[in-house]
Amino acid sequence: MIWLNWRQFRLQALAGAIGLLVIAAYLLYLGVEVRDAHDAYRSQCPGKCAQARSEFQSTYQNTLLFLAAGLWLIPVIVGAFWGAPLIARELELNTHRLVWNQSVTRRRWLTSRIAFVGLGAMILTGLVGLLLTWAAAPYDQVAADRFGTVEFGARNIAPIGYAFLAFTLGAVVGLLVRRTLPAMAITGVVFLVLQISVANMVRPNLMPAEKTTLPMTAQNINQARNLGSITGSPSIGGLQVPGAPDAWISEISPMRTADGRTVASSAFNGCLNTPPKTGAGGTFGDTAVCLSKLNLHVEMKYQPGSRYWPFQLTETGLYLVVSGILIAIALQRVRRA
Repeated sequence: MIWLNWRQFRLQALAGAIGLLVIAAYLLYLGVEVRDAHDAYRSQCPGKCAQARSEFQSTYQNTLLFLAAGLWLIPVIVGAFWGAPLIARELELNTHRLVWNQSVTRRRWLTSRIAFVGLGAMILTGLVGLLLTWAAAPYDQVAADRFGTVEFGARNIAPIGYAFLAFTLGAVVGLLVRRTLPAMAITGVVFLVLQISVANMVRPNLMPAEKTTLPMTAQNINQARNLGSITGSPSIGGLQVPGAPDAWISEISPMRTADGRTVASSAFNGCLNTPPKTGAGGTFGDTAVCLSKLNLHVEMKYQPGSRYWPFQLTETGLYLVVSGILIAIALQRVRRA
């Protein structure tokens, strides 16, 4: 069975190996460059540390975000091009009849195919994930955004679980649909929807969030990334938990008064659009000073940075469990194929 699996999988394996070599060469180059830039930024501290830090982040932010998004697509490609045709092509061409008339049982044939190709998918995606994790390590340390929606799924072990689930999903869809091209399309769409749904709806609820209240002093407001919204609501974003810059903030309430009510839009927009002139500096300047005089606060839900690895392990384990369920469905279904 190993020889047969290799014969059927060798072209995909060769393409994956070539792709891995190209990606590895670029990520090794990028990793060295990021480390040199990080050393240059650190050499500016403490004198011009803030400016150098901002320049370092802005230089690599879009590149690393693009690479992380690209890594998200590797499991989709694996599921569509490795998983979906695994059984669908056999059924479509009727070549399965030859295999199933031999001494090897259907279940053993399917198990060996999933194990052989699935292992290759996990190795390929896992190596790319680890290389990207290494290349981005200095940036991640500075940006403190390891829990980012895209970044989390492109670091450490999470891509391994994604790849195996995408592959098993494709195999099961191919078994059910029995046509290669429709199975490829369905697998790609379903897995993309699944990735986005898990990142935004499942991941925040894997562990109970911690809660804290942050007073809206001028200093805290100036540390935010954005203020207000297109709807005019008194919102603020990009805050940090005091003493825990690497914490994942999953929810920030609107700005509230001392009695817990959301601040009136008129008062908030007045400070935002026409604040009294004080000559204050900082990101939001006079607006921050104006809002701080209203005695406001926000309530935040967050996950401490120490939970990063428990989240990685839990989410990866969740994907592997779902993969196991799909494999069980496939083994049951193949008996009636």
